[in-house]
Amino acid sequence: MRTRTVRTRSAAALAVLAACAAVLGGGGPSGAAPTAATAAPQAVQQDQQAQDNTCDIYKSVPPSNDDGRAVKAVKAKHSLVIGVDQNSYRWGSRNPNTGQIEGFDIDLARAIGTAIMGDPEKVVLKPVATADRIDAVQKGRVDLIVRTMTVSCKRMEDVAFSKPYFNITQRVLVPKASPAKNLDEAIAGRTVCVAKGSTAFDVVNGPKKTAKQVVTRENQLDCLVLMQLGKVDATMTDDGLAAGQAAQDQTVRIVDGDTQPEVIGVAMLKTSPDLTARVNQVLADYHASGEWGRSYDRWLKPYMLNDAERYWPVPH
Repeated sequence: MRTRTVRTRSAAALAVLAACAAVLGGGGPSGAAPTAATAAPQAVQQDQQAQDNTCDIYKSVPPSNDDGRAVKAVKAKHSLVIGVDQNSYRWGSRNPNTGQIEGFDIDLARAIGTAIMGDPEKVVLKPVATADRIDAVQKGRVDLIVRTMTVSCKRMEDVAFSKPYFNITQRVLVPKASPAKNLDEAIAGRTVCVAKGSTAFDVVNGPKKTAKQVVTRENQLDCLVLMQLGKVDATMTDDGLAAGQAAQDQTVRIVDGDTQPEVIGVAMLKTSPDLTARVNQVLADYHASGEWGRSYDRWLKPYMLNDAERYWPVPH
């Protein structure tokens, strides 16, 4: 088992994008270099923080088909509520023709819900904003989150995660007219938009921060709107969502280079290990049956180009 250090991490039809533009924003922090008198204590503190943020992002409870207390409680209320995205093209977005939410994560959410409840009619998909994912789980508004949620050490303190089900990295989108040739040129001295509460926020505000300003929005689709309006120079998000945005809007492109390899998983309460075990069993069965790969081929392969198995996480 290898431990890794990781740090904390929406697409409707283009006709509704302009309606998303008027949302709240904010800037990123900056700070001065430490003086000689404070450099040593700060270095010790940073070393300690690095140790505290080291964990095994693949760690989860063993798969099981048993119905424990949490699973029985969900079945007793006759519905399993799953938090999903409705604004990320090809992952979880609302089809304007049918009104239904569809995509790779939606296929997975329905598979998990149907396997646990035994009836797809008892599965409720509830849209949740990026920044509200953990709060929605902790306050019981949803039972699970299946929404491109990066597994991180910090988040593992707040919620339980399933075994990872997708490999990702952070990528940067820019308008096609941008002269940026790579990730560094797209960010350095630029105004960069990220979703509030996303891993991208921590990356762009990290130790190697070079952006002039960091703008936050509730969902990454709102960043696309700002980029279309010329109010930000670039958007950072994971490569799956970046590919979806580039496919949705032909006026933007992904620049060369990526950063911070990560994995995404299903989130739920830490006090429900039997529910986590059931989810892990469904994930294992979903992948082994080929359904995971078929869903990838349908929704993501045309835009991510690589074969499915490149994105199935394998602990090292």
